[in-house]
Amino acid sequence: MAELRMDQLPTDPLLHVLSYLSYRDLSRCSVVSRRLNELSRHSPLWKSLCSKHWLLTDAQRQQSGLSWYSLFRQYYSDLGRYIRFYPVLKSCWEQIKAYLKERCPRMITSLKDGATEAELNDIEALIGCRLPDDYRCSYRIHNGQILVIPGLMGSMSLSNHYRSEVLLDVETAAGGFQQRKGMRGCLPLTFCFHTGLSQYMALEPAEGRRCFESFYPCPDQMAQDPSAIDMFITGSCFLEWFTTYVQNVVSGEFPIIRDQIFRYVHDKSCVATTGDITVSVSTSFLPELSSVHPPHFFFTYRIRIEMSSSALPDAACQLDSRYWKITTSDGNVEEVQGPGVVGEFPVMTPGKVHEYASCTTFSTPSEYMEGHYTFHRLANKEEVFQVTIPRFHMVCPPFREPPAPTQKTGTPRLDDDDSDDFCNRDGDSDDLGSLRGINMAALEGAWCPRHI
Repeated sequence: MAELRMDQLPTDPLLHVLSYLSYRDLSRCSVVSRRLNELSRHSPLWKSLCSKHWLLTDAQRQQSGLSWYSLFRQYYSDLGRYIRFYPVLKSCWEQIKAYLKERCPRMITSLKDGATEAELNDIEALIGCRLPDDYRCSYRIHNGQILVIPGLMGSMSLSNHYRSEVLLDVETAAGGFQQRKGMRGCLPLTFCFHTGLSQYMALEPAEGRRCFESFYPCPDQMAQDPSAIDMFITGSCFLEWFTTYVQNVVSGEFPIIRDQIFRYVHDKSCVATTGDITVSVSTSFLPELSSVHPPHFFFTYRIRIEMSSSALPDAACQLDSRYWKITTSDGNVEEVQGPGVVGEFPVMTPGKVHEYASCTTFSTPSEYMEGHYTFHRLANKEEVFQVTIPRFHMVCPPFREPPAPTQKTGTPRLDDDDSDDFCNRDGDSDDLGSLRGINMAALEGAWCPRHI
């Protein structure tokens, strides 16, 4: 082995060793000896830790007038309990604010300043439950939104149905904390003024829920017990729930439409090109119009049809009809065809883009659709051709039923053809609406023809 020459050693080998230590070990070293104490306060060591744990920059350090060591201690005394979560959540907040500033700036003005540690402690005392540290950490950075529309946590619009979810500030959330049977120990995370829909976080493992998981509640409409609540699971903890959503936004997974974040998911494989025309599809699940019992799952899909800008002018064409082949997870196959798309017959010319949204309901947890459009050339109506619609899957989020299901009533299981009866049937619509799950008023008129 080649010997290490003396002039290759660092000027102070101990500094080199200390550079590999965590903030805890570096702090412990500072009390071992005078020499270690001097070295452990070496400014570049604490600069790297300030950058790693608090995302601090040189400009922020200069503005504070403190050394890197003192600045780290200042942040740690205030936010030390959140050191595992802070860099991830702070980075997420900065990313989404930078994105919104460029794409829909009015939403940034709705964000509230962070809550104080004392305010979060007071909320815990008020509701009698511990808030998870990842939730507290995020709310130290931004305390949710002012209650305005559009909501930070995404929107959806279809026909006469509109949803936009606000990220609730902690004080408003505490006012909606649930202690009633079926929703015991649940704190609302979001709220939609139009549908009454909320996402909740379970603060204790009760009634079949896991501690700190997030979910949409879904009243079991076939149970005799009105407190029987099914759940569409949206995250295992606040950190996963929030960071996953932010990454979908800043990566462009969710489109910005009319200055709002629309929660359509686009599978990159759902693209098909036929000649000069490309068709791509994105989908979205609507929990507020869905139920587990009876099994009724509502999806909307958005289709983009685009003709290449390099196409020749005589390639111009018009859509005449559509054909769908729908396959459910239980193996049933349905074929649907009809004129136009949502009552329109778009004309495609070079560079032209046509987008439309439609919807479908089904009684199995997943299905996939595929098909084609039929076009004719404008220059020659006799020239008819088909354009492929790529296969796209619609999969219901994971759902969980209450641990001890109550006895069901004699209400029959519904097929798709029964959707109007389901919408308009009499019963406990007021009670269901108060659960902030399925809002029966929102259901009226919201059902649309399948596969249009």
